[in-house]
Amino acid sequence: MGFVLSEASSPAASVTRPMVKALFFASCLLSVVSWYTTWQGMALYLSAWFSLLASLGVQCALVFVAWLIGFTKTRRALLVAVYVITAVVSIAFSYVSLYTWFSARERPMQVERKLYDTLNTAVDQTEQVVAAAINEGQKHVLALDEMTEAEKTHGYISRAQDADPYLAKIRGAVAQEARTYSATYQEGAGGGLRYTAFDRYAKLTRQSVERMQEAQKNLTNFRAQLKPLEPTDKQLRDFRQAYDAVPWNDVEQSLHAARFERPAVPNYADYVDRSASGQEDLLIAFQELLTAPTNRHVFSLALAAFIDIIVFLLAYASGPYFFGSAEQRWFSAGAALEALDHQVFVRDFLRKLTAGPRGVARVEAAALTPGEQQVCLLLVGKGSAAIQEEEGKTWYLLSPEVHEQLLEALASQGFRLRAATPRAAMS
Repeated sequence: MGFVLSEASSPAASVTRPMVKALFFASCLLSVVSWYTTWQGMALYLSAWFSLLASLGVQCALVFVAWLIGFTKTRRALLVAVYVITAVVSIAFSYVSLYTWFSARERPMQVERKLYDTLNTAVDQTEQVVAAAINEGQKHVLALDEMTEAEKTHGYISRAQDADPYLAKIRGAVAQEARTYSATYQEGAGGGLRYTAFDRYAKLTRQSVERMQEAQKNLTNFRAQLKPLEPTDKQLRDFRQAYDAVPWNDVEQSLHAARFERPAVPNYADYVDRSASGQEDLLIAFQELLTAPTNRHVFSLALAAFIDIIVFLLAYASGPYFFGSAEQRWFSAGAALEALDHQVFVRDFLRKLTAGPRGVARVEAAALTPGEQQVCLLLVGKGSAAIQEEEGKTWYLLSPEVHEQLLEALASQGFRLRAATPRAAMS
């Protein structure tokens, strides 16, 4: 007759092997790491004592619930639900802690480089606008110089129409100014009132061009001094100095644009390389994870989840060892019926085993004590043993796995087993 092996039939003594001990020690180290990262993540939002106690509670719940899931067969769904909720809390705060740790070393440089590129783009746009305004202003200066000379030589220049809005505006201004004076100022050739007005506007336009050229020089100097790894506040402060020095009114007048859009200035809030508080770190970590995740976000979340998953697997696997396999607990219960020590009970039971068909260990039912009889009946019910009738006798055939566990249970002799051995020998 075949045997159906129990789910918890792994060798109990295997944990005494050095490799398994090392794995258990590794699970303890990972539990400490998971607790520390959870604590650091909670400390960003909670006070020191609250975060310490809460993280200890979360980590203890993770380990003990994982042990219970591997040990118990009842209410597993409830235990799994508790573990999932607790793991989500642990992973979330561990992710924040790891992301903050990584970003504190990487994010400033990335933000500084990003701002460097943004400022270069803004400077390019500003320089193009200023250069266009300077070019147009120089044309205006040349035209006004010619108009001034023509007014002195021929006169009547303010009456003419001009296709250039800037020059047309000046012609109109000169004509309006002349009309406000007495009629004694006659229009015509010579250095009169209108000549003086054209000369004045030429000088004003020339000064406007000089201011724009000075602003262009400041922008060029800023670009030459800009470095990609400078703090963001310094980059933005230097840019604002160069940007605000641009005579935008002169640029608008020179380009004679009705609605002029200046190049956008980078917003400081978008290029903060350091957070001001732990709560800001926590909000930034989740906000960027949900809106624009990067490799750093994914790696931090994966590492946080990996730690808790490994802790769960190791705790789940080691639970049966700490609480004993199902077969071990059954033999302990049988020993309790006989008021014997567990190892003494197992030793007495092993002494009754004989070789059956094909070398399978078997024991005669008539030779069993009440406690041993209960254990054998349960083994038969669980598929780890079988009943055989032979020559009018009833035998229990044990599976090799159960036989192996019984022998391994005596590998490390307890005090009561050593104390009982001499008495057994004398009897």
